[in-house]
Amino acid sequence: MLALKVYNTLTRKKEEFKPLVPGQISMYVCGPTVYNYIHIGNARSSIAFDTIRRYFEYKGYKVKYVSNFTDVDDKMINEARAEGTTVPKLAEKFINAFLEDTTALNIEPATLHPRATHEIKDIINFVKALIDKGYAYEVDGDVYYRARKFKHYGELSDQNIEQLEEGASEHINDEEQNRKEDSIDFALWKAQKEPDEIAWNSPWGKGRPGWHIECSVMSTKCLGDTIDIHGGGQDLEFPHHENEIAQSEAKTGKKFVNYWLHNGFVTVGKDQEKMSKSLHNFVTVHDILKEVDPQVLRFFMASVQYRRQINYSEENLKQAATILDRFKNTLTNINYRLDDDTVSENDPNLAKAIEETEQKFVTAMDDDFNVQNALTAIYDLLPVVNANANSEKADKKTLELFEKKLAAWLLVFGVDTEKLCAQSAGSNDDEIEELVKQRDEARANKDWATSDKLRDQLKEMGITIQDTPQGTRWTRD
Repeated sequence: MLALKVYNTLTRKKEEFKPLVPGQISMYVCGPTVYNYIHIGNARSSIAFDTIRRYFEYKGYKVKYVSNFTDVDDKMINEARAEGTTVPKLAEKFINAFLEDTTALNIEPATLHPRATHEIKDIINFVKALIDKGYAYEVDGDVYYRARKFKHYGELSDQNIEQLEEGASEHINDEEQNRKEDSIDFALWKAQKEPDEIAWNSPWGKGRPGWHIECSVMSTKCLGDTIDIHGGGQDLEFPHHENEIAQSEAKTGKKFVNYWLHNGFVTVGKDQEKMSKSLHNFVTVHDILKEVDPQVLRFFMASVQYRRQINYSEENLKQAATILDRFKNTLTNINYRLDDDTVSENDPNLAKAIEETEQKFVTAMDDDFNVQNALTAIYDLLPVVNANANSEKADKKTLELFEKKLAAWLLVFGVDTEKLCAQSAGSNDDEIEELVKQRDEARANKDWATSDKLRDQLKEMGITIQDTPQGTRWTRD
């Protein structure tokens, strides 16, 4: 069997995945800045790495998955002022909202959800260590990192110092430029600017941590100096993840991350513009879940390979819903057949088709989590399964095996087949069963006019009737 390979952003190639500890994986994924509800672009990262995590678990790995909350920064301070509340209260509100939304999307809870404000002591000690090593310096209460001193700076984002200097000059004002030794240096600690601004005591005066230092501290504290996988959106490659590498490796003297994985953007509209809060073209998960089935949204987001761009549209959501319905109908078909009293007959061709599909599924997912090919393999198996379920002597034992296999495969994409099938139930099931019974009686009496009338009535209720050798069955459209 081929080895599992992942695309490492740092080396810009697929590499064989070898965990630090056999059978175990340490994984850190940058979480949200909790000043608002998460939008679909934020959810894409959570879903992409949850899918990756679930596949590792499917393969038998034990995954320690850490995802942080940035609960203090400029956006948090500004939003708290605008809402007339405090930064901690704002954070609590949107952390709870995040957990509610991600639970609805069947995203597994992280092993740990560290928060920046809970790690201030360790952040200060981390910054002090960088100063002691000559990698950082203090200016009027601010502490900056000497980026040029770290010889690998720019490698993750594939930029040289000249490019970084040019980019930095466009984004910093004269006052900040005068405070820095070098335009590409970045903040580790920020001095308190206003009396009402949230701040903590430090050796450099009252202030708060910079954004980048938080993840270095939380990752190394929760998972160790070197970890297997660090994930996040492509927009975090620079400066956030670049700065994490510089800080962490300067402090520990060890390689920070073995495999860097970055998910693609979510786009909207015909022009496929990147979705972001700054462009005001985003849709929050909180709002969309009021109208869209969470399983459909989850499946739609999980069914595109994590590095590829996703175009968010009603049409694409409908397509995902159609595919889920196909899975649901197949499961309904199987369950109907397993409940009847007909004789079962072993079908080696069905067992072989299931085995081959599993091999194709694993081969696809082992190739940098190629979810499209994995889903195609499963989807192509459905006609074979349905044909057997509809045959005179279905292979019930193998159909039961398929039911278990499908549940395991779809769970990798966050789809719970029990919940999927439960959605088929409705409050008017008894009424439907009675109408179906009346139609069966009419057919037995060769009362075709009544039979057709009842079929039409059921059709208006959104019910499709199927007359099979094992009896009449119905499904919702």
